[in-house]
Amino acid sequence: MTSFFADRALLPEGWAADVAIEVANGTISTVTVGSSPDIGSTRLHGLVLPGLANAHSHAFHRALRSRTHALGGSFWTWRDLMYEAAHKLTPDTYHDLARAVFAEMLEAGFTAVGEFHYLHHQADGTPYSDPNAMAEGLIAAADAVGIRITLLDTVYLHGGLDADGYHPLSPSQLRFADESIDRYLARSLALAPESPLATIGTAIHSVRAVDPNSMRVIANDLDRPTHAHVSEQLEENVQCLAAHGSTPMQLLFEAGVLSPSFTAVHATHLTAHDLELAGTAGSSVCFCPTTERDLADGIGPAIELTRAGASLCIGSDSHAVIDPFEEMRAIEMHERLSSHERGVFEAEGLIAAASSNGYESIGWSGGGRIAVGAPADVVCVALGSARMAGADPALPGDAVVFAAGAGDVSDVIVGGRHVVREGAHESISVAAELDRTITALFA
Repeated sequence: MTSFFADRALLPEGWAADVAIEVANGTISTVTVGSSPDIGSTRLHGLVLPGLANAHSHAFHRALRSRTHALGGSFWTWRDLMYEAAHKLTPDTYHDLARAVFAEMLEAGFTAVGEFHYLHHQADGTPYSDPNAMAEGLIAAADAVGIRITLLDTVYLHGGLDADGYHPLSPSQLRFADESIDRYLARSLALAPESPLATIGTAIHSVRAVDPNSMRVIANDLDRPTHAHVSEQLEENVQCLAAHGSTPMQLLFEAGVLSPSFTAVHATHLTAHDLELAGTAGSSVCFCPTTERDLADGIGPAIELTRAGASLCIGSDSHAVIDPFEEMRAIEMHERLSSHERGVFEAEGLIAAASSNGYESIGWSGGGRIAVGAPADVVCVALGSARMAGADPALPGDAVVFAAGAGDVSDVIVGGRHVVREGAHESISVAAELDRTITALFA
């Protein structure tokens, strides 16, 4: 039995003071409010949150930070540079890079990650002798640093889309693709992680890379959380309308993909009917505001989606920034820019997007909560920095969302394991490992 004592913690029913949290076998066994710290309890000073989920990550994109900002660029020119980085990775180098990236997430306050994984094969498209070598390297990297992971094993079959149909794969895309949907299923169903912190989900890369018949196979054959890039760019919508006469969301709906276990990533450019489809299905939408503004994607319809019935969660996607507080805050700030109004979302609702909604999206149902039976994943935000100075104790949610940053995270516990103490990972020098692995990749 392990115990923690929080000065102030966010419980499902709201903020509470003097909260004792006991953990058994990686799960919260008791939560007692108005308690006193026991001898041997780990004291968590500050504001204690449930675990925060990064519901959309491409770990290798972290290597591109600060390297893709030529004047006049777009999402499509950025993608060419991303392909160059993807071409260089091996199972060993990807493991090392991902381990450092996942540790950076932990230090920032993310306790779980949905890794949207599509670097399946060798650079020329030939499978490794172990067809899942790259995926297994990612799972091992997450296990090594103690972050919870859902490996969203990605279907990628085609090179693009226009009015004439699907394009063949380009040389840069060969390593992403399985030969057919049946080959994908055979490879993906062989993934069976042993770590209690790992599970497997599915991703449809996009309507550009996966045809409707293959989408139907996924919807019918796999009982997993399923994610897809949806309407990230206007050109994607134009391509889909030209080829199929429908929007990407409509195409996914017609293929049977939309459901409560489906998450649309980005969903930046939706029609009113798209909003209705996502909401009626009870699907989630993962916004990645720091990436969406870095890539000039646009501002997604966050408030319209929630009013339609969809659930919001957050991701750091390309890792231009790794900071869950900035992602939460940006959802509200982008709405302010669009609506010219302040206070569109309540702070606790944004924290829920980052915690319980995110855990649900990546298949850890019941997680992202400080409650009996939930995974013992918690994050402590310290109060001692200049950013947090003067925070109103009566408004802790506002302090978390509108003042805190990744640098204010003092402690992170995942499955009862104390993986970050005093802001530093327990076993890895994050900055040094990121520098080593990224420098070697571009050498």
